[in-house]
Amino acid sequence: MLSSGQLELKEVGSARSPHVEERNGSLDPDLSDDVKTGFTVNDQRDMQRMGKKQELRRNFRMASTIGFTTCVMGTWEILLTSNTPGLTAGGRPALFWSLVWAYCGQLFIVLSMAEMSSMAPTAGGQYHWVSEFAPRAYQKFLSYASGWLSTISWQSIVALDAYLAGTIVQGLISLNDDSYSPARWQGTLLVFAAAIGMSLFNIFGAKHLPLAEGIFVTCHFFAFIPVIVTLLVLAPKAKAEDVFTGFTDYGSGWPSVSWTVMVGQVSCMFVVLGSDSVAHMSEEIENASVIVPKSMIWAFLLNIPFAFGLLLTYLFCMPDVQSALDSPTGFPFIHVFRQAVDNTAGATILVVIVLVLIVMITISSLASASRQTFAFARDNGLPFSNWLGEVNPRLHIPVNSIIVTCLFSMAMSLINIGSTVAFNAMLSLSTTALMATYLISIGCIIARRISCDPPLPPSRWTLGRFGMPVNILAMVYASWSFFWSFWPNAYDVNAENFNWASVLFVGLMGISTIVYWTYARKHYDGPVVKVEGRKFQ
Repeated sequence: MLSSGQLELKEVGSARSPHVEERNGSLDPDLSDDVKTGFTVNDQRDMQRMGKKQELRRNFRMASTIGFTTCVMGTWEILLTSNTPGLTAGGRPALFWSLVWAYCGQLFIVLSMAEMSSMAPTAGGQYHWVSEFAPRAYQKFLSYASGWLSTISWQSIVALDAYLAGTIVQGLISLNDDSYSPARWQGTLLVFAAAIGMSLFNIFGAKHLPLAEGIFVTCHFFAFIPVIVTLLVLAPKAKAEDVFTGFTDYGSGWPSVSWTVMVGQVSCMFVVLGSDSVAHMSEEIENASVIVPKSMIWAFLLNIPFAFGLLLTYLFCMPDVQSALDSPTGFPFIHVFRQAVDNTAGATILVVIVLVLIVMITISSLASASRQTFAFARDNGLPFSNWLGEVNPRLHIPVNSIIVTCLFSMAMSLINIGSTVAFNAMLSLSTTALMATYLISIGCIIARRISCDPPLPPSRWTLGRFGMPVNILAMVYASWSFFWSFWPNAYDVNAENFNWASVLFVGLMGISTIVYWTYARKHYDGPVVKVEGRKFQ
């Protein structure tokens, strides 16, 4: 991890094996034998303090948890398939320097979330943390708002990943058939098929998800090699000055290059998101208060060399950016593959590798999104909470939440029929909503650090004396990202290129406000009412 000279990262508590701790304590006798598997005394203590019942299997360990988080982030695959907005607004150097900035800023958010996840290792994630750390007078509403924002963001991430899977298939058809004219409704149907297929895997393959994550992350790392080597050996190369300093506007039309780059940076902001996915799996992870924060940090750091290795190779192997953006396949990376190998069959193999990895990422993201939705429904934060918060007694997973996640992805893909910027809308919406949850949760822990009333909950993984500066820097970056995520990619806005994320964001939060005043304010108290027996008014 980071050296002690850079940051004080302290692990508090016993260093013994969780299985030793388990033998020295006693597990809840009311738990079924299936649920008791991997359930340590520390896990039981955390669940009791948070007022939650153990309903899910704890079948994730350290390796599978890191694998899960790494796969959900899927940094190099997502970067390769979702760079069109950033490439249009600023060209190659805009993508590179935006990724540098995004990683620097996101690191402070990840460190802040890691500490909060150790204090409260629950599937609720941000909205639960807000409920615990917010001032008493505001905890109920802020927690409720965070829950809706987190639900929106993760549902949008799954929708975006499914969209990528469906439309890459369309790109493959275009690559192999010059006469094929892609229709947006066809892409939407392919997204439907992708969402349904991956939801079925999450339902019927849930028990084997940890094993699948091990396979996924192995593919994530080892598939990187043939892609990079092929491009480095075969593709024509661009000049270094074009990659690092040749800022160019390829059609966004903003008045200045600086402005253009600011608008285009959202692509890279989205790429580095996803570390909180593991927090929503906390109730399925053994010894979660230690494993979850460690997994966040390690997955984030492990992805950095792969992301920059892929990006630099990709940018140097793209001599003509405009041709890549104008590719009939709809994806610049498919054009780069085709130009590199100068062979349709070879390019098809490379694209299929990327497609398989995107499918794996979507499966993992869907698992995380469904757990977050389940947790918020369990606390009566969503309509039809009793149904959404139900855990299947045989499969020990929230099947109904998985179904709703699938339906949301299908509904979002309908935007693609009427607009060419459906991808931009989903990308911006997920980034905006997730940054809003970071702002609220980290802002609340800063307020608690200042007031010290009551003290922060105990943590087995802590930032120590660096907690406050790390939290402040995280707030600065999250505010910056939230602001730019609403901007349209083009200066001359019309109905087709408008950033519909702003409309979706306002609309969905408007619905949440209506639900709050008509229902939730009487039924939703926030998780804090169950924490240590305290009822806040």
